[in-house]
Amino acid sequence: MDLEFAGEIWFWKGPAPWHFVTVPEPESGAIADASSLVTYGWGCIPVQARIGRTRWATSLIPKDGRYLVPIKTAVRRAERLDLGETVTVQLVVDV
Repeated sequence: MDLEFAGEIWFWKGPAPWHFVTVPEPESGAIADASSLVTYGWGCIPVQARIGRTRWATSLIPKDGRYLVPIKTAVRRAERLDLGETVTVQLVVDV
């Protein structure tokens, strides 16, 4: 399953601070429909992600009926991304 969407980078400053983009509702619904085929625990979904020219392997995290895409520091640096920017995210979910 290939998905593409735009979303804003936001910061979670919990005990392990991290940057995320939230997957919109329609795409989250499609992922949820396939989740039983690909989840490996706690509802996390392994994906290949891409922003700009940067690709990386990560796992989507379920949150409040949607999914979060973790955006690594290396990705933000490579693409010169800042908090609050809207980015286009491409995901490949291997179902």
